[in-house]
Amino acid sequence: MQSKRKYAAITGDGRVAVEEGDIPTIGRGELLIKVYASLISPGTEIGSILSRRKNPQPHQAPQPFGYSNSGIVIAKGDECDEFEVGARVACMGAGYALHATHAVVPKNLCVPIPEHVSHEEASFVHLASTALQAIRRAELQLGEYAAVFGLGIIGQVICQLAKLCGAFVIAFDRIPMRLNTAKELGTDYVVNLQNKNAVEEAFKFTEGFGIDCGFIAFGGDATETFSLLQQMMKTAPDTHKMGRIVVVGGCSASLNFPVPFGNMDIRASSRTGPGYHDEAWERGANYPPVFIRWDTRSNMKLIIKLIADGRLNVRRLITHEFPLDEAERACELLIEHPDQALGVVLKPA
Repeated sequence: MQSKRKYAAITGDGRVAVEEGDIPTIGRGELLIKVYASLISPGTEIGSILSRRKNPQPHQAPQPFGYSNSGIVIAKGDECDEFEVGARVACMGAGYALHATHAVVPKNLCVPIPEHVSHEEASFVHLASTALQAIRRAELQLGEYAAVFGLGIIGQVICQLAKLCGAFVIAFDRIPMRLNTAKELGTDYVVNLQNKNAVEEAFKFTEGFGIDCGFIAFGGDATETFSLLQQMMKTAPDTHKMGRIVVVGGCSASLNFPVPFGNMDIRASSRTGPGYHDEAWERGANYPPVFIRWDTRSNMKLIIKLIADGRLNVRRLITHEFPLDEAERACELLIEHPDQALGVVLKPA
C-alpha cells in the first residue's frame, strides 16, 4: 500500500504550499480515504492564511489544513464493520479531512455517498452541516421571517435550509455575485448593503412586522450587523425587541446589554452538532439516539440526503475547481477575487 501522500499546508508566513509526508497509521475506528475532492473554506481557512500574513512566524513548520473532503475507503482499522473497502464517503473534521491525496478520518466523521451525488458536492459536508446545526439552534417555525447576513457558503446553505423549514428569507451581502446566487437558489429577497437601507428593506419585506430570527454568517467585526438586526426585529407593545440571533460566523462585536436587546436571545452555533471533538465518539462511542437525536453524524447524513433528493443545491455554489498541486492559486483566487469565487474545490490528480 502507498505510504506517502501530498497535502496542502499553510507556512508560517501565510503562503500555501503542497508538501509530501507519510500517510498516518490507521487506528481503531478510523478509515483511510483516497481523496477525490476537498472544499476550501472561504471563511476559516482563508482567514487563517491572512492571519499568518499579518503576524508572520517564518520559522514555524507548514501546517496541513482542510476539514471537508470526500473520496473512497481504501483501508480501515478495527471496529469499522459498517464500512466496506471501496465505499464512497463524505468526510469532515479539522486535522482529519485535509486537502490531501489521502486522509485518515474517524469513522463517525464519515458518511456514505449515494452514486448520484458527486464527490465535489459531497465535499461540502462539513460547512453544510455547520449551517444545519445553526438552523437547529434557531428553532425556526413555519412562516417566520429570517434574515441572513453574509452569503458565503454557510450563509447560502442557511438560506436554503431556512426555506425548507418554511421560513420567508431575506439575505444581506455586499457582493453582487453572492446575492444573485442566493436569489437563484430560492431566497425570497436579497439586499445589497452597499446601496440599500437594510432596516427599511427588512420592514418592507415583512410588511411592517419585523424579523423573527437573524443569522450572522461571516467573520470579522459584527457590531454594525448586531445593531441592524436589533433595529429590524419585531417589537412588543412594551417596546422590547423580541426574536433570536444565531451567530455562526467567527465574528466579534461590542454590544451594550440589557436594554438595547430587550428580550432577544443571542445563540452561538459554531459546530456541526454533538460529538465533534469528542475523540471517543468520533471513533464509535455513540451517544444514545433517544437522547441525542441529531449528532454530527446524523446531521452529515441528512445533508447528503438533502443533496441526493435535490432539496439542497450545493452544485450551484461551486465556482472553481483546481488540482491539489495548485492549492496556492486556488486560495489566492478566494483572497483576491471574492466577487468571483465562492465554492472552490481541490482535486488530487
